[in-house]
Amino acid sequence: MKFEVTILGCGAALPTSKRFPTAQVVQLNEQLFLVDCGEGTQIQLRKYKVRFLRINHIFISHLHGDHYLGLPGLISSMHLLGRRKELHVYGPKGIDEIIDTNLRHSFTQLNFELIYHFTNPKEQEELHTTETFSISTIILKHRIPCTGFLFQEKERKPKINKSVIKEHQLLIPEIIALKRREDVVRENGEILAWEKLTLKVPEPKSYAYCSDTKMYERVVEQVQGVSCLYHESTFLNDQKERAAKTYHTTAEQAAQVASKAGVEQLVLGHFSSRYRDLERFLEEAHAHFANTLLAEEGLKIVIDS
Repeated sequence: MKFEVTILGCGAALPTSKRFPTAQVVQLNEQLFLVDCGEGTQIQLRKYKVRFLRINHIFISHLHGDHYLGLPGLISSMHLLGRRKELHVYGPKGIDEIIDTNLRHSFTQLNFELIYHFTNPKEQEELHTTETFSISTIILKHRIPCTGFLFQEKERKPKINKSVIKEHQLLIPEIIALKRREDVVRENGEILAWEKLTLKVPEPKSYAYCSDTKMYERVVEQVQGVSCLYHESTFLNDQKERAAKTYHTTAEQAAQVASKAGVEQLVLGHFSSRYRDLERFLEEAHAHFANTLLAEEGLKIVIDS
């Protein structure tokens, strides 16, 4: 299972010469998922050599421009490059009006189908699932409807050594049962315990993306024990009141969420343009949660490989 995240943009509302607005790509096996699409995302996709025609699912957390303004341009480029495969866009109601209005007034008729999936900002829901992973929403608390996204591997089937198959002369139905974590009882009374005959498989990994939100205890419940948590940290503590007023989070608060939720790793992002030096974000976070990284453009986070 290849499970990686590439940061394309980590800035807040105003783009700067050093930080693009929010966008990132999640890779699960050979599938690519785009999470938020701020202004300039397609430039970043090219810069970091992401083959964006392979992206079939785009997740938009909310309808503030720094999280979706790159989407009409990206869709247009996909059209110009001859895309034929359908594209799924997940986001709040209204995302369809934004994109369709742009297409209508530019007299653009896409070569491919756009399929919209509207997210519910009040209840967690599963958005996409396969045999090996699922993607669901995380309920956040922002000024407008907003969700995060949780990428979770599913429990893997145990594997069996070829030597074990030969040694016990396993039949196909027995192999299937052992992979389902079921003991096999033969007619002669012999018991084949699946735990003894199968190889240990890695624990499922997970990635939680928490876009714009104020400090919110419900988030702690939803991201319990995840392998990696990306959490917005727009401000430092000197702007704690402003963070609360604008429904954002400080670096310290993000670290407190990570600590309470017992996550393995925290990545801070969505930095206000007022800050040039980001080291203080790490200092404030490390006081509460040691395993913290700063998001930066081009950063690749390996969650499972």
